[in-house]
Amino acid sequence: MKLPEMERILFHGARLVAVIIIGQTLYFKFSGSEESKFIFSVMGMEPWGRYGLAVLETFCVLFLLVPRLVWLGALMGFNLMLGAVLSHFVFLGIVVQNDGGLLFVLALVVFSLSTYLLYRERKTIPYLKNYFD
Repeated sequence: MKLPEMERILFHGARLVAVIIIGQTLYFKFSGSEESKFIFSVMGMEPWGRYGLAVLETFCVLFLLVPRLVWLGALMGFNLMLGAVLSHFVFLGIVVQNDGGLLFVLALVVFSLSTYLLYRERKTIPYLKNYFD
């Protein structure tokens, strides 16, 4: 397999994994699962913070699915997951309700994938694309 083909597979794989991880958490946020309620209560953001972040994550997923808007979905994913990682450090701790750190690891995975996608799409970002060769 030639390099451009591998890059294409990595690019689409990163998009798909990020969409799956963020997408599956939407169910728990919108349905009001006990873990989601606990997390947002600890941060003093229940219920409106939970709903607001779920809406932002929904847009993030949609943007990641639209080829011309991958940069925007990656930017949103980067910022949302940066907030999630920082929330774990400041408010929640790594392990939340005996999850073994799963939510923290998933946030790190999406943060890393979003960073890769932002780098890969840097030449398509409006106002910044002129600065990249």
